[in-house]
Amino acid sequence: MTARYRVEPLGDHARAAFECGEPALDAYFRERVTQDVRRRLANCFVLVEVSTGVIAGFYTIAAAGIPTPDLPSLLTRRLPRYPTLPAVRIGRLAVDRGHRGRGLGGAMIADAATKAMAEPAAAFALLVDAKSDAAVAFYEHHGFERFESRPQTLFLPLATAAKALAPRHR
Repeated sequence: MTARYRVEPLGDHARAAFECGEPALDAYFRERVTQDVRRRLANCFVLVEVSTGVIAGFYTIAAAGIPTPDLPSLLTRRLPRYPTLPAVRIGRLAVDRGHRGRGLGGAMIADAATKAMAEPAAAFALLVDAKSDAAVAFYEHHGFERFESRPQTLFLPLATAAKALAPRHR
């Protein structure tokens, strides 16, 4: 992400003008996200354009669990035999229409993965429930994999994210 944007926790930001084009996401962000944050059901982070203070995007994260049998066997062979594994769910993620095509969705995924790896509570993966086939394609482009039993739910092992985010040695 360029220095043109910064990610920060949702605070007293002007949200009324935000429009991603998905009515359910727009309504959630404008009307209900602060209730979820206050109730500790989710944390919300906003991507703010530095020069204007305008919200270019947002995402929410919350604790979750992955039933171990839902994961691919290639992955579970190397994992403990726990019935569920801890994860962090990206509940919602959206980019304002006026800021699309700049890689901001991917930058917010990277920020969420960085936060998930840095938090005191351990997590195995990021989870997301995609709302459409286009959303599934977006998350798959960023390395997420589908659950066989729930094709609209995808996961990104944080070990995979750590490798992708590690500084490249030249």
